[in-house]
Amino acid sequence: MDVERTELPGIGVRFEFETKRHVRLGIVAHREGRRDFIIYDPDDPDSMLDCIVFSADESAAIGELLGGARIVEKLNRLHHEIDNLVSRQLSVDATSPYAERTLGDTRARTRTGASIVAIVRTDGVETGPAPSAKLHVGDRLVTIGTQEAVDAVDGILRGIE
Repeated sequence: MDVERTELPGIGVRFEFETKRHVRLGIVAHREGRRDFIIYDPDDPDSMLDCIVFSADESAAIGELLGGARIVEKLNRLHHEIDNLVSRQLSVDATSPYAERTLGDTRARTRTGASIVAIVRTDGVETGPAPSAKLHVGDRLVTIGTQEAVDAVDGILRGIE
């Protein structure tokens, strides 16, 4: 799908795209987190039929609903394509030396070869977390790799290195 991106100075960014059924949609991502979901008039691409405004929390929840399913699909596909691949949710507990530190501080991928593809929190899921993502007590890290690599990440999180 082709997505047109337009910077909106002082506001945020507008993304526009067209579905396979030729429905033109847009999303304005405001700097403060609000999202405007726009449905354009098929007869006049410059006019909108409707605009649904989502708060930052609502847009995050919708993103998780849409994105979370994609992660599960990708993991299932990888499990069928690659022998010996495992995925596991590893917990960050209060005794972890990495609680309240960044994911990058763990150097998990460099040290083990395993990938952390998401962080599951009580308030949602952060997919494709950046090295700057802060780890909190209670987070669960969705980790994929060989059994040995995933076990090694678990050891890193628990301070057993």
